[in-house]
Amino acid sequence: MKNYVQPGNVVSLPAPYDVPSGGGLLVGALFGVATVDATTGNPVETAVDGVFDLAKVPAQAWTVGVKIYWADGPKQATTTATGNTLIGAAIASAANPSESGRVRRKGAAA
Repeated sequence: MKNYVQPGNVVSLPAPYDVPSGGGLLVGALFGVATVDATTGNPVETAVDGVFDLAKVPAQAWTVGVKIYWADGPKQATTTATGNTLIGAAIASAANPSESGRVRRKGAAA
């Protein structure tokens, strides 16, 4: 197969803003988690597939299986669909309040 490029679990994307290692980032319809610190405009290796503990809206309680969206303004995962990008589903409950939640991410564009 001559057209195969890579498995695609981690891809290089331009950082749309300064992002810390382990922070979420949204580039168009692509969401992933930075594997290293990156500054705006520089390439960053981005995990687009897997399970991640992500910053979440603290005042939300999550149940297993609920759809999770990325709110790009505050850089937080949320259960609120309106104005946000679907990124996966919760694979563990998260209390209200709590600072992070566990999300199963599948690499397809939203």
